[in-house]
Amino acid sequence: MENHAQSYPQDPLLAGLNSKQLEAVTLPQQSALILAGAGSGKTRVLTARIAWLIQTGQVSPTGLLAVTFTNKAAKEMLTRITASLPINTRGMWVGTFHGLCNRLLRAHHREAGLPQSFQILDIADQLSMIKRLMKLMNVDDEKYPPKQVQNFINGCKDEGLRADKVEAYDAHTQKMCEIFDAYDKQCQRDGVADFAELLLRCYELLTRDVSIRSHYQSRFKYILVDEFQDTNRLQYLWLKLLAGQEIHTGISGGKNASAQPPLNCMFAVGDDDQSIYGFRGARVGNMRDFEKDFNVQNIVKLEENYRSHSNILDAANAIISHNNNRLGKNLWTSAGAGEPVRVYDAYNDTDEAQFIVDEIKMLHCEGMPLGDIALLYRSNAQSRILEQALFNAKLPYRVYGGLRFFERAEIKHALAYMRLIANANDDTALLRVINFPTRGIGARSLEQLQEAARANNCSIWQAAINKVGNGKLGAKGIEGFVALIRRMIDEAYGLTLPELTEIAISQSGLMAHYENDKEGEDRIENLKELVTAAVSFTNQDFGNHNNVDGDTPQDLLTQFLSHASLEAGEHQADVGHDALQLMTVHASKGLEFKSVFISGLEEGLCPHEQSLYESAGLEEERRLMYVAVTRARQRLYLSHAQSRMLHGKVRFGIASRFLDEIPEKLLKHLNAKPVPKPSFSRDYNELPHIMSSQQSSTQKNAMPWRVGQQVNHAKFGNGVVVSYEGNANDMRVQVNFGSNGLKWLALEFAKLIPI
Repeated sequence: MENHAQSYPQDPLLAGLNSKQLEAVTLPQQSALILAGAGSGKTRVLTARIAWLIQTGQVSPTGLLAVTFTNKAAKEMLTRITASLPINTRGMWVGTFHGLCNRLLRAHHREAGLPQSFQILDIADQLSMIKRLMKLMNVDDEKYPPKQVQNFINGCKDEGLRADKVEAYDAHTQKMCEIFDAYDKQCQRDGVADFAELLLRCYELLTRDVSIRSHYQSRFKYILVDEFQDTNRLQYLWLKLLAGQEIHTGISGGKNASAQPPLNCMFAVGDDDQSIYGFRGARVGNMRDFEKDFNVQNIVKLEENYRSHSNILDAANAIISHNNNRLGKNLWTSAGAGEPVRVYDAYNDTDEAQFIVDEIKMLHCEGMPLGDIALLYRSNAQSRILEQALFNAKLPYRVYGGLRFFERAEIKHALAYMRLIANANDDTALLRVINFPTRGIGARSLEQLQEAARANNCSIWQAAINKVGNGKLGAKGIEGFVALIRRMIDEAYGLTLPELTEIAISQSGLMAHYENDKEGEDRIENLKELVTAAVSFTNQDFGNHNNVDGDTPQDLLTQFLSHASLEAGEHQADVGHDALQLMTVHASKGLEFKSVFISGLEEGLCPHEQSLYESAGLEEERRLMYVAVTRARQRLYLSHAQSRMLHGKVRFGIASRFLDEIPEKLLKHLNAKPVPKPSFSRDYNELPHIMSSQQSSTQKNAMPWRVGQQVNHAKFGNGVVVSYEGNANDMRVQVNFGSNGLKWLALEFAKLIPI
């Protein structure tokens, strides 16, 4: 490789490239797979490859196609090319899948069956059209939630399927296909296309029209793809068509599909170890398929990392090595070992949050800007207790790629219902949820209510009561809403704050609404976390709130709502100001920080509980952990808690398996086995009807199993107890039964036998 590097000693385009980067950039005319590890200079290699091909005359600027996943990445690529070569990049085909398909469809709109000025529907516009269409078709939006229909349509299109190609095994799917078909026809009449349609319509055009396909195959002799591990099925098929590998059996393809060798060269850059978007349809298997379909002779591995110290990289390598079917690579650096990976074993989640805050303060006092510190978690709901600790410590923070806990739409909806329980005359709260979830109250009905309220100088709630009482036509939806709020107020009387919160979430229909949403999992977790917030608030002091003896549930509700408003509005760092970065692991991909905290490393949280039932899910969770670890440049903290309050109850768990996969020599344990701390005892010990680690001897005797104990179940076989929750009269244990998965079992009925 050294000889290869010496072949281009004076070329400024290649200056500073290491041997593997240089090999990738100067590859001869052939398809290649570049396995680019985290922090290995992927973008530099990709742009240098483009510049090298142009400079050496192998292709003209308009004779190559470069595909990225974000407009930001496309702009950065063009900027770097402009800085490297004295060319005009205006006519170059560099952009996202959607952007490039839009460009191609504009040029061939007649052949694609679209008007020249066709408009693109964004996600919100698409959902609005689906709702209007379903109303015209008299489709029950409770049985077929519009958001679910939208996800179904887009999911089918991402697989390359029209409504008539979807296999409908039941009546529900048949109805979804009917809506899909009607939606497609309406889009065609209106001359519009949604995002998924751009790619599907473009693929269908190229498949159908030989002359257009041949034109672009002749034009794009080099195709370069960034983040190849994130491509879905249709995107890969589209790339194959442009490369000249034509599948003669159509979009269904399959093992028996006949294919001709590709005409053009594909330069695919990606990292199978960072494939974390399976829930969006990304197929990590596309990398293996590419290797086979394009007869790839060169797999260049970029393993030298320019971001992290070796202790961090060795930890990441050790974790990801437990995944099967990897293409395989091992990150390394010449930057030295650096500091050990710090591990904190917290007594509970509040202890964990306080530890993180204390460490951040120390780092900041030592001169590290808050913006160089990131706090990562597996799911959005975990941010709530961390935000609370930061709020109390008056540390400015920013939630990257999302909203702060009390600013999230589903939380605001739930709080609005709680505000109406506290005061039904709250017009702002009422207007937020009177038709959410939808109950058939139209814009005109709302206008009439507000006009009546102004005319009678009363609240909208009172105007609604008057409308219902007068028996006026068109008041059915309003009547249902009035009845709902009255029932919630009646049932909330005398309940604790957590119980009242559960009433607001369940009876309002919010939980059912998000359960019907394919992408509503995070929102459901956030709503459940709101119950936990209510439990914590009942048992702790927050800012101006004092839990004074004699406070009524109504007092606590008012104080909790005030606390939520204050926490939503304060300590939000302004753009440009130094602030701690909070984000999910998914949102952190592509970013890097001097110090990284990864919290909540317990079985069921990371890896997520739902992933434990199948190997593919567990492997994607491990890739998530790999991504999280490789965000850190200098210092990495891993923390977990022995007990954590979830959904208003304490759960006792065990540390994540990912911690066990890191060699002990890389770790520095910051505490011995933790003991209960008096300052945190109120979190759990004073909660009624909840098991705590400080049980009476009677309660302990009622819990015959310990975490880690092996047990046998008549149906599921042998397993290991991993956590438990509830009280002596309603105890549940969570058992990992290996191939039979993770199960929650009620002790009263489970009949477990110790091994």
